[in-house]
Amino acid sequence: MTAPLQDASLADAHVRLDAWSVWFASTHALDAVSLVVPRGGVTALIGPSGCGKSTVLRSINRLDDGQAGLRVTGRILLDNVDIHDASIDPASLRRRIGMVFQRSNPFRRSILENVVYGPRLHGLATGDALAAVAERALRRAALWEEVKDRLGEPATSLSGGQQQRLCIARALANEPDVLLLDEPTSALDPGATQRIEELLYDLRTDVTIVIVTHNLQQAARVSDHTAFLLDGRLVEVDATRRLFTSPRDPRTEAYITGRFG
Repeated sequence: MTAPLQDASLADAHVRLDAWSVWFASTHALDAVSLVVPRGGVTALIGPSGCGKSTVLRSINRLDDGQAGLRVTGRILLDNVDIHDASIDPASLRRRIGMVFQRSNPFRRSILENVVYGPRLHGLATGDALAAVAERALRRAALWEEVKDRLGEPATSLSGGQQQRLCIARALANEPDVLLLDEPTSALDPGATQRIEELLYDLRTDVTIVIVTHNLQQAARVSDHTAFLLDGRLVEVDATRRLFTSPRDPRTEAYITGRFG
């Protein structure tokens, strides 16, 4: 395995995986992955289908907890605290680590109710304060001007790109420290994809973002650091510009030049 991220020390780590391995029954999904996700900015996870990218994301906010046959070893730390420590409540952890999935999944509620659902559930705001929380989240998701006069309408009335930005707003309403995105634009047209990418660029100063993408051009455009996974192992991780122009591992070069994957 190549050296870890060269320009991100452990002191910079917002999220850190230490020799993190995952099995689903007999399937070895991740094999001793050690990765530093620096505070702030965007870290992209790239690699062919089935390489373990989404498993990394789901591990970071413990989405696979309780799944039959799950076995894990190693550690994942958030702000240097093990997320599996007995003192950590998974629901509180998921408030701090928001997640947006490949396909938009708005609740069958109004636009407003989608955004305030989390803050109300976690007791972050009540009553009239919820309206201000919703406006802030929708503004951060670059959606406010498009929906401010439609807040009572069903979220499903929005376009696909708007629904995905609504899901981002729903995650942002909880004021997360980290935002995980699993192929957030794969089902969107080029215009909606551009809006999401512009949004990520704006959010990078406020929240640490980890994005899984099959689109290498997207990784190059939006991320500060990129990690390449293959067969459940971390092959190489570096500043995005260096990884795409001067990869140190021949497997990385083969993947980014299209020789496989």
